[in-house]
Amino acid sequence: MSGICEGRIVVITGAGRGIGREHALAFAREGARVVVNDRGGTVDGGGADASPADQVVEEIRAMGGEAVANADDVTDYDGAGRIIGAALDAFGGLDVVVNNAGILRDRMFVNMTPDEFDSVIAVHLRGTFAVSRHASDYWRTRAKAGETNDARIINTSSPSGIFGNIGQANYGAAKAAIATMTVILADELARIGVTVNAIAPVALTRMTEGLPLFEELAKVAPDASGYHPLAPANISPLVVWLGSAQSAGVTGRVFTITGNEIGVAEPWVKGPTAAKESGGWTPAELGAVVSGLVADARGASDMFGNPRA
Repeated sequence: MSGICEGRIVVITGAGRGIGREHALAFAREGARVVVNDRGGTVDGGGADASPADQVVEEIRAMGGEAVANADDVTDYDGAGRIIGAALDAFGGLDVVVNNAGILRDRMFVNMTPDEFDSVIAVHLRGTFAVSRHASDYWRTRAKAGETNDARIINTSSPSGIFGNIGQANYGAAKAAIATMTVILADELARIGVTVNAIAPVALTRMTEGLPLFEELAKVAPDASGYHPLAPANISPLVVWLGSAQSAGVTGRVFTITGNEIGVAEPWVKGPTAAKESGGWTPAELGAVVSGLVADARGASDMFGNPRA
């Protein structure tokens, strides 16, 4: 198989189902050798089942590609090392990491338990850290030995993280942190030949199918070509391109993607400001000042990044 990722070695976490599965198949179609990592748990992180990852590997091999399965837990630091080790053992190297593994434990904040908060943070944020850290160790060792890297980390943020969504304080906080981590790692890892980007996708998967936001969109029928605006497969072409050699000049960016629309999420910027000619503010002075700044500033966004009505 050949394509824009021919010969590249790719690790994808959470690749047994949904968006991750589509990533794995898409990378394989473009010639990549793939490590399909998935614990095979439920949407809320319970249980384990190796069969989803094994099935994706079988699909890739059936199309003539190369893949191996791994069922380690991304939240286990040593397990994350074994995920990266699976690529080194099977294929002799590593070029791309796609941090995709995730769970949901949605709850209104006033009802959220510590376990519901901690477990979501662990899978999304700690998992992204752990897998990326082991991959970075490998690329750093190569750089120190005088070898050249053309490597990629592609993280998964979310509109919930960069725009906000009710009932997802745990998930949104993790995804916002991943977006910021992406920017920081892009700066830190550039010197060893690693770019770092993220996506904030919207797609219909087992994690999102019960959300009210998707109820109407899910009823839309595919067009004559089979295209559906919420199909997980719509997300993967961007991720594959970001994992290719063609994307070398792009780093530190978070891309929104829904259906066939791709956008660049613009980062936090300083908005309207006010300053005194001398000295500091007193609390009594700030009522009119802060009200004016808020009135001049851009308002909050909805889940698709558009200004709220």
